[in-house]
Amino acid sequence: MSTQRDGLVDRIGAFGRQAADGWTRERFVLVSLVVLVLVSFAPRFQVYLFTEFLIIALFAVAFNLLYGYTGLLSFGHAMFFGAGAYGLAIVMRDYQAAIGDAVGSGLAPLATFVVGGLAGLLLALVLAVPVGYLSVRLEEIYFALITLAFGMLFYSLLIQDPYGLTDGTDGIFILLGTVELGGAEFRLGERRTYYYLTAAVVVASIYAIWRIVNSPFGTVCKAIRESPDRATALGVNVTVHRWMTFVVSALFVGVAGVLIAGFASVATPNEAHWTMSATPVVATVIGGATYFGGPIVGAFVYHYVRWLISRFPALEAYWELFFGIMLIVVVLYFKRGAAGGLVMLGAWLRDVRAAYDRGGASAAAAFVRESIGEKVTAAANGLAPTGGSDDGGVDR
Repeated sequence: MSTQRDGLVDRIGAFGRQAADGWTRERFVLVSLVVLVLVSFAPRFQVYLFTEFLIIALFAVAFNLLYGYTGLLSFGHAMFFGAGAYGLAIVMRDYQAAIGDAVGSGLAPLATFVVGGLAGLLLALVLAVPVGYLSVRLEEIYFALITLAFGMLFYSLLIQDPYGLTDGTDGIFILLGTVELGGAEFRLGERRTYYYLTAAVVVASIYAIWRIVNSPFGTVCKAIRESPDRATALGVNVTVHRWMTFVVSALFVGVAGVLIAGFASVATPNEAHWTMSATPVVATVIGGATYFGGPIVGAFVYHYVRWLISRFPALEAYWELFFGIMLIVVVLYFKRGAAGGLVMLGAWLRDVRAAYDRGGASAAAAFVRESIGEKVTAAANGLAPTGGSDDGGVDR
């Protein structure tokens, strides 16, 4: 590969811009701005829900940077989620006064949040480098198990609190405070204010991940996912690339952890519990790992279906049952997830339109009957479609 040097992607332009998925920078920014503006006019509770969805979406997209583009399934990413949360919380608790003395009381809450966020990313990095170094040498189930083991170890340290930093099971409560700027006051903890902050960080982070996966570095990662042996034969250092991807993925998960701590106003060991690692896995499976937007779609479905179920007390205790059924349906009939299903639906609608253009309403109706009949027959025979066309997927 021309972008490689001694088995590694050339560092010059390794994360450069490369078109893919039919997306452009302008479309990405336009869609993001439209959603940002529309949600800002929603009722307060919907803003609250959407803020939480954005954080879960970033968590899932960052996780899929490792899973969807190198084929490594991690059950320990909650460790980095918790690291981001605790990095912010510890700084907010212990250093807000000192930072306020340095920058002034008006900017102290924002400055402390920024410093705490950087501390969370640093903690995620400190954990990701050695954990990734030891883990990426293993394959498939062994990789999943060792990441799970590291995650459980980190969780136990948070619970036991041997150094007096995490306050054990109680966690660390956070007071975001009020920023005074130019005579105006902004409460960081106010839902709409925090929504704007979260939206800006999430959009920037997802865009950065998009740039990475559509760069020469991302192309090499996809080659590793498809066939590590072939990638090695082409001179790629598979272990180093997996390690780099693991660390970058962990850093963006740390960003999501910082945001969730500010959102909940508390950092607890629950953020690092191994079950939290299942959240991005479920969202990615539902949405589709082979589409960049798949984890975002999956996070939306996961978050809002769970919220909808919670509105019915008789059903809330069985929400795991509903998600289990949903996962079974997705795995059996939508191998590329909901995003793949949407792509397949779009292709089918184009075919319906083409049939209409050729022979009018009767031809379109005949095509619909025939195509639905084929799908029903295939499903009955256990030969359901595996996600349809790759058009729009990350592999193209």
